[in-house]
Amino acid sequence: MSSWRIALLPPALAVGFAVVLSSAALLVSGADPLLAFATMGSQLLRDTTAVDTVNLATVYYLAGLAVAIGFQMNLFNIGVEGQYRFAAVVAAVTGAALHLPPVLHALAILVIAVASGALYALLPAVLKVTRGVHEVITTIMLNSIVYGIVAFLVSPDQFGVLHGNNVSTEEIDPSGWIPGIPLGAAGTVFGTVILAAALGTGYWFMLTRTRFGFELRASGESPTAAAAGGVNARRMTVIAMLLSGGVAGLIAMPELLGRDHVYAITATQGYGFTGIAVALLGRNHPVGIAIGALLWAFLDKSAVSLESIQVPREIATIMQGTIVLSVVVAYEIVKRADLAAQQRRVGQAGRGGTPAPVSEGGAV
Repeated sequence: MSSWRIALLPPALAVGFAVVLSSAALLVSGADPLLAFATMGSQLLRDTTAVDTVNLATVYYLAGLAVAIGFQMNLFNIGVEGQYRFAAVVAAVTGAALHLPPVLHALAILVIAVASGALYALLPAVLKVTRGVHEVITTIMLNSIVYGIVAFLVSPDQFGVLHGNNVSTEEIDPSGWIPGIPLGAAGTVFGTVILAAALGTGYWFMLTRTRFGFELRASGESPTAAAAGGVNARRMTVIAMLLSGGVAGLIAMPELLGRDHVYAITATQGYGFTGIAVALLGRNHPVGIAIGALLWAFLDKSAVSLESIQVPREIATIMQGTIVLSVVVAYEIVKRADLAAQQRRVGQAGRGGTPAPVSEGGAV
């Protein structure tokens, strides 16, 4: 089985299964599946939905990259949620306090966001390599703690400002904003989409073209074997967590610097958890993560159109949940089928006396 089939077949199977299951749910509820899916597709062409989808996908893409970096090291950084929220509030507070020239101001906020996200990921990393505490436990706890941190920092007694019934940080000066890409009536694409693309390219280059990327993946596959080859697995664990936290710190930046310019107590939550699903769907590959982010954002933005035909918008949520569940199963099925095919080729080659071809990335 060729490498591109291994990469593309599982997500395709997962999406197909999600469509079938959602169709069954629609039929049970008395709705027309074809009409429902057509309505969701047509929503993409209305008003600014397409641009809104790309903007939301940019946020999901950054979240997926943050999770994928941890996955490469066999780390389940479920704390991306807390890391991005901590970085967002710190960047918003310091960004509003700074008064710098354009470009420099935005760069300073981005650096603060990356440093804050990495700092919030440092404790789980240290506890894992020194005390053996699993990162899932520590990051879940820190996810809970961050709610209190945000509430404290954004309160009017600290750095918060009351706007009607909402409380937020002070507005960042226009010099700290990242201009968007105007597309007329279709809307304005976040300028940070370029940053997200650059990060995806850098992530790919790091993993496939650098010694560090090889050591990262080797440590994730087998820390014992990596250590035998001279790789410090503990050091790689700390670096991977800090990199994951640093990228997580950028998740809220498209909205903070491209649209809201404040961080409110009611700011959208859950991006970190969505990143886990997007990374799984994209199999930790930058292109796959981008496709997963676009699909997830499309389902989120088009779900509202279902209400116009008296169909519950939760159908989109069913599709998302089914995709996450089935993509993991599909990857395992395809992986085992590929392994069985390679074993058959080896057996046939052994009987025939000719070398057996091995698929790219496979091992006999």
